[in-house]
Amino acid sequence: MTYEEVMDNLKELGTEQTKRTFLRHGAHEPLFGVKVGDLKKLVKHVKKNRELALALYDSGNYDAMYLAGLSINPKSMTADELRRWADQASWHGPAEYTVAGVAAESAHALELAKEWIASEEELKAVCGWSTYANYISITPDDQLDIEHIRGLLRVVRDTIHQERNWVRYTMNGFVIAAGSYIPELQQEALDAARAIGKVHVDVGQTACKVPLAEEYIHKVESAGKLGVKRKSCIC
Repeated sequence: MTYEEVMDNLKELGTEQTKRTFLRHGAHEPLFGVKVGDLKKLVKHVKKNRELALALYDSGNYDAMYLAGLSINPKSMTADELRRWADQASWHGPAEYTVAGVAAESAHALELAKEWIASEEELKAVCGWSTYANYISITPDDQLDIEHIRGLLRVVRDTIHQERNWVRYTMNGFVIAAGSYIPELQQEALDAARAIGKVHVDVGQTACKVPLAEEYIHKVESAGKLGVKRKSCIC
């Protein structure tokens, strides 16, 4: 399938209702409004064509960018390509999910997570915290830098309420990831969660809510999922 054929398919699959939903969540034009389930049906046509996936992301069309993230082999991505993806993320959706998910499964996960976390640009910092949280969710504990994660929990505890809007959201997610996927850090994550309490994020004209980190970690434990890693963070 060619780039033009994929874009034509996306246009046909888009609906005004889904488009309006994405726009309420912060998406920017251009986009067609394609449901994720329908995007996944096109993955098989893109997955083996790296250049096609890169072209779809470069289109700037949100649906095509999301499809690129579902289709690309993360291990094939260079650090500079991922940096370019982060540069092109125009709202928190692709930054938090598409870029972060692919970066977390790449060979450059830690390098980029640390770089982006330190960024003065809100969406880059969103990429960073989400990349690190995703990396934690798929990486065996013996391959994690526990002391570095412990230090970041302290950073979140001390600074989250002074941070930028969507950075607060992903920092909260980082606490949840540390407490849910790393049993050794569960108590420290819970302590951080109690200290930060409710995190306020302007989610626009949506019904989205910021989860209470302490409550979320306890739910994971109650479900018997504490420390259970994911096979993939791309979805």
